[in-house]
Amino acid sequence: MNQLKITLTKSTIACTKVQRDTVTALGLHKLHQSVVKQDNPATRGMIFRVRHLVTVEEIPAGGQ
Repeated sequence: MNQLKITLTKSTIACTKVQRDTVTALGLHKLHQSVVKQDNPATRGMIFRVRHLVTVEEIPAGGQ
């Protein structure tokens, strides 16, 4: 299964509480921090909610 590299590129200062909680649930705490998550519908839904704050890169299943 593919993986997604998610990077927080914008601040959550002026965001709603739901958006801040979603960013935290993705495992992002600091600006320009990246995490690698499995590509599944739940993760895609969280990314869609905060798509204006993050950048996403796909990592193929075979390697990097």
